[in-house]
Amino acid sequence: MSKKYQNFIGGKWVDALSGETFENRNPANWNELIGTFPSSGKADVDAAVKSAREAFNEWRLMPAPERGDIIKKAGDIMWDRKEEISRNMTREMGKVLAETMGDTQEGIDTAYYAASEGRRLFGHTVPSELRNKFNMSIRIPMGVAGVITPWNFPMAIPTWKIFPALVCGNTVVFKPASDTPLTATTFVEILLEAGVPPKVINIVHGGGANVGTPIVNHPDINLISFTGSTGVGKSISKAASDNLKRVSLELGGKNAQIVMDDADLELALEGVLWGAFGTTGQRCTATSRLILHEKVYDRFMEMLVAAASKLKLGNGLQAGVDVGPMVNSDQVETVQRYVKIGTEEGAKLVLGGKPYKDGDCADGWFHEPTILAEVTPEMRVAKEEIFGPVLSVLRIGSFEEAVKVLNNTEYGLSSSIYTRDVNRAFTAIRDIEAGITYVNGPTIGAEAHMPFGGVKGTGNGHREGGWEVYEFYTETKTVFVDYSGKLQRAQIDNY
Repeated sequence: MSKKYQNFIGGKWVDALSGETFENRNPANWNELIGTFPSSGKADVDAAVKSAREAFNEWRLMPAPERGDIIKKAGDIMWDRKEEISRNMTREMGKVLAETMGDTQEGIDTAYYAASEGRRLFGHTVPSELRNKFNMSIRIPMGVAGVITPWNFPMAIPTWKIFPALVCGNTVVFKPASDTPLTATTFVEILLEAGVPPKVINIVHGGGANVGTPIVNHPDINLISFTGSTGVGKSISKAASDNLKRVSLELGGKNAQIVMDDADLELALEGVLWGAFGTTGQRCTATSRLILHEKVYDRFMEMLVAAASKLKLGNGLQAGVDVGPMVNSDQVETVQRYVKIGTEEGAKLVLGGKPYKDGDCADGWFHEPTILAEVTPEMRVAKEEIFGPVLSVLRIGSFEEAVKVLNNTEYGLSSSIYTRDVNRAFTAIRDIEAGITYVNGPTIGAEAHMPFGGVKGTGNGHREGGWEVYEFYTETKTVFVDYSGKLQRAQIDNY
């Protein structure tokens, strides 16, 4: 019998006020019911925000290093439960166990980094223009953070957002993706076990319209951190602007790997296989485009098709599986729609192109690794995010053309170039329009201590990860201490 899970609101595990629930199923075997979760609404969000608001004053007054110690303990618990967390993550979203182990490890790394930042919430001291006066800035928490996360990294991305929010002294209302509620619930359980006071963290399960929208619109939520589609991100930005909320948006990508004629082709092949088909292409940083120099195009395509055709599909918990399922049937339909669009526009289907239902995959949402060759820059499959195991291959004749083609999308998240020419590499770093550029590496592979995010349609300028995210979760307060014992007038012509 499957387990019934609950929200955590006001320091208690509770059902949705409506009593309604939704199912969480294994995308590799849709017959496996993992559990049922609350289908919440605005009233549940209101209760969660009330809880977070009540807890804020006491939490903000706890010294930041002490808050960091709690996050360090959460990381320790995650380490002890790493395999259990990862196996359940594979069950509910599909990617292979090695990848979910990496997802969990990313959360552990983020915990330890966040814990140390509790001692590094630096301000500045600067000279005053007046005598016997001291000037400084300090970082202070903002209040209640609304955190809305996707399903493809159900442990890593919530930790990227929630650990910094908590270390900085904010309280949290957390809406995880409905496709991965179990990993999110486990994360909240770990935070509570580590010592986060009960009302400081609240989790509200449910859909975007019923839970996400009330979080964005709630007047007592001070800031929003969202990872998801560009369309939803734009609507969040518009809605939040009415209340002058601070908003961080991590949105879509159409990432490309350039392979120049002087590249190490074996290395480039390993990179594109991992970047395009790891996580079944369901990453915002996935390699969706391959830009090949014409001098190596034919040879590399032979290598690529041969290698990709050997990738094994199946349940991510089984040894030897390279590619797991899509997260749900809608994702399979989206991929099928784009394969049709690509071929109708003139792209050549050279591998895959169909859902996969053979053997042990019969009851899951699998799709073959798919390669579209002879794609041109203005085709939709060269410009629009697909979010599945589809690689569009474009032919170019020069480095300058490669950079122009790479930049020819509304997105700008991740990018990659394979070349042995150091001058080309640094020119690419300068000229590629992306928040992330890899040289001789695939487009995927974030590190917890580095800023993560993109430009153009990929976001609104804020970054996850690294030191920059701590600036997002805090306000700057400027402080002047005048110890002259007399009125000194700044902003008056004293010269």
